[in-house]
Amino acid sequence: MNYNVELLINKKSILAEGPCWDDQTQTFIWIDIVGEKLFVYRPEDNNLRTYDTGQAVGAAVPNKKGGLVLALKDGFYSLNLHNGDIARIHTGIEHDKKNNRFNDGKCDSYGRFWAGTMDTTGKKAAGSLYYLTPELEVQNVLNNVSISNGLAWSKDNKTMYYIDTPTKEVLAFDFDLELGKISNKRVVISIPDGQGVPDGMTIDKEGMLWIAQWGGWCVSRWNPVNGELLDRVSLPVSRVTSCTFAGKNLDELYITTASEGLTKEELSKQANAGCIFKVKTDTTGFKVNRFNSI
Repeated sequence: MNYNVELLINKKSILAEGPCWDDQTQTFIWIDIVGEKLFVYRPEDNNLRTYDTGQAVGAAVPNKKGGLVLALKDGFYSLNLHNGDIARIHTGIEHDKKNNRFNDGKCDSYGRFWAGTMDTTGKKAAGSLYYLTPELEVQNVLNNVSISNGLAWSKDNKTMYYIDTPTKEVLAFDFDLELGKISNKRVVISIPDGQGVPDGMTIDKEGMLWIAQWGGWCVSRWNPVNGELLDRVSLPVSRVTSCTFAGKNLDELYITTASEGLTKEELSKQANAGCIFKVKTDTTGFKVNRFNSI
């Protein structure tokens, strides 16, 4: 398919990530991890609100009770969107790993907030994957992760997909929604050499995965059943970080990008690095899963 890539939001971030479409408020939420900011944009009237998070922010998800739940550098917090107040939920999760921070996260349909960590100095296998339960307890799920990244669940909630970026692979696990358990790890997609590495991802209603390729100048669409590359959305920037389905019909793909680490020469050729792009697709995504706080 030939995609018409549009510049949606001409606001440059260092490391834009964590795109999320709130269908109830018709707003688009994303973060700048390094810039320590969270943004809420309403396309209907071009309204953009900015919130300072005070520390690196790895992910944000809507809370059923209102507001957002955040994965900041050292743990989980809540954000009041009316006054910007941030309150601690559960912190000190990796207090013995000073260089670690949270990086990317989403809720499953039960309402658990899954988020993983990474070492900011590049140390391998220093991160883990966790989730925050509705009872506000933290469960460790997976260890020896290098850069915890994209998450997605199949429509029937029987499969969870997961990216540990340096592996250049997408993993699948059998998923027990009721218990929050994963098992039977296997590789379902491998990104070929020379095409960057997989970062964030989302899933469409046909069960296909849309994967942002950091250093690959694109978002690619894959069939996780047979590992086949189905399509590619080419972008005018190299560091593509994540994507989510958005818009009233959930048929638009909103794409986050980064300017982090680009040289002056590279930035001169990528004027919109760190901005938000959108494309119209011929498929649709799912409504966002919300944190089910008790």
